Amino acid sequence: METSTVSTKQTSIQYGLVLGGILSLITVLMYVINTELFTQWWIGILTLVIVIAVGIISTAKAKSLLGGYMSFKQAFSAYFITIAVGLAISTVVGILIFTVVDPDLATYLNEKTIEMSREFMERFGTPEAEMEKALADLEGVNNFSVANQLKSYAFGVIFQAVIGLLIALIFKRKDPNAIE
Repeated sequence: METSTVSTKQTSIQYGLVLGGILSLITVLMYVINTELFTQWWIGILTLVIVIAVGIISTAKAKSLLGGYMSFKQAFSAYFITIAVGLAISTVVGILIFTVVDPDLATYLNEKTIEMSREFMERFGTPEAEMEKALADLEGVNNFSVANQLKSYAFGVIFQAVIGLLIALIFKRKDPNAIE
């Protein structure tokens, strides 16, 4: 394996560890400061921005390590490795908090989510029968179970992979001196 490829992968893993640390810190701070923050939509937006930003920084760093030229595959790999590692760490922290440290918080947040969903549907004039069916479906789901957090991780990685494809298109740059 090429030395530059190894160093870009190592860099991507390092940025993934940083991302995992940032996301874990956010999760722990929300737990300590105010658990209601887990139900706030803007936290999700903030998290998404942080994840994409760290992925872009990692890709840019990999490009600089490669002398300013990188293939689509190298760009995508730099982004994807960073995201996969960071989200995995964050998922493990979430699993620990919601299944080991404070399982009652998961129950509370699930109830809060149902309550917020009811208010949202009422604001939009959802018919009572449809609302009751939707809320009944929500009541049977524990969003913070290990299985659902792992599913969330998988969907998050897939979503980020799509973004990674776009980032790779932006960052790829063919070396004009390379022999094909």
